[in-house]
Amino acid sequence: MLPVAIVGAAGYAGAELTRFVLGHPEFELVMVTSGQDAGRRVSDLYPALAGCDLTYVQPDADAIAAAARVAFLAVPHTAAMAIVPALLDAGLTVIDCSADFRLHDPQLFTAWYAEPHTAPQLLGEAVYGLPELWRERLPGARLVACPGCYPTATLLAAAPAVRAGVVVSDRVIVDAISGVSGAGRTANATTHYVSATESVAAYKVGAHRHTPEIAQALGELGLVHPSVVFTPHLAPLDRGLLSTVYLEADPGLLAEEAHAIYAGAYAAEPFVTVCPPGVQPATGHVRGSNRAHLGVVLDEPSHTLIVTCAIDNLVKGTAGQAVQCANLALGFDETAGLMAPVPVI
Repeated sequence: MLPVAIVGAAGYAGAELTRFVLGHPEFELVMVTSGQDAGRRVSDLYPALAGCDLTYVQPDADAIAAAARVAFLAVPHTAAMAIVPALLDAGLTVIDCSADFRLHDPQLFTAWYAEPHTAPQLLGEAVYGLPELWRERLPGARLVACPGCYPTATLLAAAPAVRAGVVVSDRVIVDAISGVSGAGRTANATTHYVSATESVAAYKVGAHRHTPEIAQALGELGLVHPSVVFTPHLAPLDRGLLSTVYLEADPGLLAEEAHAIYAGAYAAEPFVTVCPPGVQPATGHVRGSNRAHLGVVLDEPSHTLIVTCAIDNLVKGTAGQAVQCANLALGFDETAGLMAPVPVI
């Protein structure tokens, strides 16, 4: 069993990581850290994790390095880069769920996150952890930068068409909806129950931090000058994310050809389902799972390919994908610890 530490384990993503690591056949959870909840038992903060007898401790790089060989980081943006260099120097494999190592350009990071990047020397080494698109980069990786939840669903929706060469415009329009857990455990005026319930609202229109991440990945997929119009929405859901992507398609593309491109691209993927023609995905179908469901529609009069992807923002959008990436980086079965059935209602 490989000893594992989860840094920032008391947040929603950290709690989901705790759940998956506890059930993993190759991992032993030896440490959970939380600056805010140090001294509290995991089972006291999250009674659903009653089988875990660990207590949250203050994060300390030396203590983490002494106890673990793998570290999952579920910390706020700009916090990971302060601890990652020491963990890598100690020989750990680091799976980072924050945004700190996703962007290749440190100046672009500073422009969007308003902080200088303190470990730019590691940006070239970090592997962007979206296995369905870049699986070959993960085996042996020391540092994995897990994608954001919005980019995960958006890129899974866009990639097959872009790679197939049937997209004729660099302009990509994205409408996406997320549950409230995507905003984190600490409530604010927007995510407070009274504000969020019975209401759907767009937010950070034209200014969401996932925009450059999506554009960067679309460039790697084959768009020469990606232009991303990204509008996120907050819905009164505790979890779940639905991203609808609009791509200008080759006028000669037929609907059945578009669907075949997606069905073929994901035919061997253990966590991706392409819905049959005429069927659309729903967040409830993937709740609690590491799955992604896609619906593919070609609006032939406008030559617009409309692809919708549903994921659980806390699982395929964060914790489950992190475990999937760790499995590949460490040489385990990609699906290890991630295949348990989930509730259907």
